[in-house]
Amino acid sequence: MAQALTEEWTGVDVSIAQIERELACLRAESVLEGGQPNLRTSVMTHMAWAPPEWQHAAEETLAGMAERHPSRTLLLVPRPDEDDGLDATVSLRCFPIGDRAICGEVIELILRGNRATAPASIALPLLISDLPVFLRWRSEPGFGGAELDQLVGIADRLIVDSTEWEDLPGAYGPLAELFDRVAVSDIAWDRTERWRGLLSSLWPEIADVQVVRVQGTRAQALLLAGWLSSRLGHELEVEVEEREHLEGIDLDGKPAPFPPGAPPNASDVLSTQLDRFGRDPIYEAAVRAAT
Repeated sequence: MAQALTEEWTGVDVSIAQIERELACLRAESVLEGGQPNLRTSVMTHMAWAPPEWQHAAEETLAGMAERHPSRTLLLVPRPDEDDGLDATVSLRCFPIGDRAICGEVIELILRGNRATAPASIALPLLISDLPVFLRWRSEPGFGGAELDQLVGIADRLIVDSTEWEDLPGAYGPLAELFDRVAVSDIAWDRTERWRGLLSSLWPEIADVQVVRVQGTRAQALLLAGWLSSRLGHELEVEVEEREHLEGIDLDGKPAPFPPGAPPNASDVLSTQLDRFGRDPIYEAAVRAAT
């Protein structure tokens, strides 16, 4: 990975116009001495909704994928209990290629007080026109809340990680209600991909399986069981041995072989999600079967 060159500006109680102005200044200042203007290669706007307890994790994930997906990223951090206001940190992260650099933009927005309840009005002017918008929602979404409803309304894809949710399988019901509004991806589902490939290779021997026991997160267990149920055409009993990572699967008491390869890291998984467009009917069927 090339060494990133970062230009940054921070402001308190700022306006959208001020953010746009400072971003333009950073782009002008970032030109390498004697070089050509830097390249903006954004193919999307990436929004991330990250409550304060998720902010650090979101920043680490974004740093890990900046070179692979140089885009405009809006990191929205709601702080509804503070006085009304909008604070911003704007950074330009550039990766040199010869006498030029490929640059991505990160706009971190602290939404204080009432500003946290109207995030779309802040994000909308900062979207790059005519490019798709991906929304990564950290923690369990507030289904039925204004914040989620507004941001889904301006997004083309919603990316969640149901491993981060407490209300399972209950939260899968309202998630499924969003499928006709926005394409949905789930990082917990992505982390089962190697195992789904392995289980598919066991067909037709697994056609009559009745009980699935999963050593992994509750979300992974429910989604795997939902996927199997939707593919096999009958209900399954699911048992969960909670683990931090997916470590094993038993089918009717018999352990399945361990799949080859290593699980991807958080940045790799999110990067893969940002390469996808359109709905995933197999995932949607798994979610509906898991409820």
